[in-house]
Amino acid sequence: MPVLQKGVAALANKMPKVITPKAHGIIDYASVGTFALLAGLFWGRNRRAGIAAAICAGAQLTTVILTDRPIGLAGVIDVPTHVKIDFGLAATASSMPNLMGFDDESEAKWFR
Repeated sequence: MPVLQKGVAALANKMPKVITPKAHGIIDYASVGTFALLAGLFWGRNRRAGIAAAICAGAQLTTVILTDRPIGLAGVIDVPTHVKIDFGLAATASSMPNLMGFDDESEAKWFR
């Protein structure tokens, strides 16, 4: 593991828990709704941005549903794994404009 990753992991493990797992779940569902809304809004004027938002909504919804916590449904993923996946989804969402080829368009700001 690179030194930077070890440093970030050490700092993250010592950070205080700011929100409860239930609040985290509510925020996750709100982000799913936001990406779904963006997919609907973008679909008519920028299909690539609409598809990117739909992909982000689907990935986030899948993660939330599979997480073992008060708001999750299936209980397949534990909370620490969910948090790691959240970091990956955040990185993926921010790279979607570049990956989908709408980096220089106004819709890209919603993914960053």
